[in-house]
Amino acid sequence: MSLAALQKRIGYRFQDENLLRLALTHPSVAHERGKDVPHNQRLEFLGDAVLGLVLTHGLYERFPDSEEGPLTKSRAKLVNRTTLAEHGRALGLGEQLIMGRGEEASGGRDRDSALADAFEAVLGALYLDGGFDITWEIILREFSPSFSRIAALEGIENPKGELQELLQARSTEAPEYHIVSASGPDHDRVFECTVHHGGLELARGVGKSKKAAESEAAMAALKKLRGKED
Repeated sequence: MSLAALQKRIGYRFQDENLLRLALTHPSVAHERGKDVPHNQRLEFLGDAVLGLVLTHGLYERFPDSEEGPLTKSRAKLVNRTTLAEHGRALGLGEQLIMGRGEEASGGRDRDSALADAFEAVLGALYLDGGFDITWEIILREFSPSFSRIAALEGIENPKGELQELLQARSTEAPEYHIVSASGPDHDRVFECTVHHGGLELARGVGKSKKAAESEAAMAALKKLRGKED
């Protein structure tokens, strides 16, 4: 896919395509070619801030009866690494990433962290190139389906308990959780977890601890199962 095709998917044509290229440049390039090679972490920092503001405002408007706690939890669900990586995959960012050979050889193009970071970096580039109003519009368009799912799941305090209750209404078998991978340095580990029921994988989740990954997997399974009920 070309940069032109990517911009068509995003719904915006960059005046400065170098900003978009920078947003797609993984830090591993600098690790291999030298620390002075620019990469996307600064744009990711900017995009994260813009995304947080837009989603916070969107939640504030859409859920006028919700207090700070549920709103904060809902925002966290929208901006977790797994969710942002899904948006990155939907745009096809993986095949566009500019990365070091070692990172690519180890599966970096499909790694949640790389896709999530690139997605936020693209938003940062959008903000610099097109301004806040355009970025606001694109973010709300991207996250509109997620707002609908949040409405159905708002207020869930114990996703593993909720999932078990939902499944046991159909079967006596309890869901099973399996940690399938752990990546990153010791001080910043990222765990990926799957949740199974009846021999089938229901969903996956990623978190900074095994418990957090299990909760994310349970939440993803709840979204999927409740979506089928609607």
